[in-house]
Amino acid sequence: MDTILVVEDEQDIADLIKLNLEELSLHVEHSLTAEDALKRVKAKQYNVIILDVMLPGISGLDVCRQLREQKPEQAILMVTSRDSEIDRVLGIELGADDYMTKPFSVRELQARVRSLLRRAHLLSNAQQKKEPEQCLKIGQLVIDHLSHRTTLAGKELELTSTEYDLLLYLASHPEQVFSRSQLLSSVWGYHHSGYEHTVNSHINRLRNKVEKDATSPKIVQTVWGVGYKFCKQGVSV
Repeated sequence: MDTILVVEDEQDIADLIKLNLEELSLHVEHSLTAEDALKRVKAKQYNVIILDVMLPGISGLDVCRQLREQKPEQAILMVTSRDSEIDRVLGIELGADDYMTKPFSVRELQARVRSLLRRAHLLSNAQQKKEPEQCLKIGQLVIDHLSHRTTLAGKELELTSTEYDLLLYLASHPEQVFSRSQLLSSVWGYHHSGYEHTVNSHINRLRNKVEKDATSPKIVQTVWGVGYKFCKQGVSV
């Protein structure tokens, strides 16, 4: 059974999240504080962590940063207040895979968690397979599906799970242009208008890791007025 950790200092909200996720046959645990959550994560593996930004003591943003350093592949869904755009941006910059704003609907919560679980399962299945040919090579870029490792010009890239999925999707369709809504649907796995800027934030993070000059990208390029594409020439030998 998949296990979810909810890090939320408001017991009523945590109970509501727990109740609705248990409808999906998920095991849900709850931490009231960041300190307790970090201890739990050290001792146990969670499929998804739902992390509130506003926590007493250590903030949710600091927890996100620490989790990302310790477990790059950990799926993290951040929860923010509707009027705290800066927190949402910082959460994405620190490596959150997705976010929701309060108040949120039950259906949206379940959809976001399902999407993260689906991606986690795909990653786990890929790592368990033994076929050595499951590797995408384009020029100096190598994406190894089995180990979930990515190298560029021989240097390993430290990518979050979402950054990895985004790069893999774009690289699997070189020179094809995708709109933000298309990427949101294909990589994140849901259709929600108003969240396309999530794609922008992850594209920027990805560029900071794969480009020599993120201000003048050669690999993940912008097609103005349309979207983004992966350019093979940018990784050519």
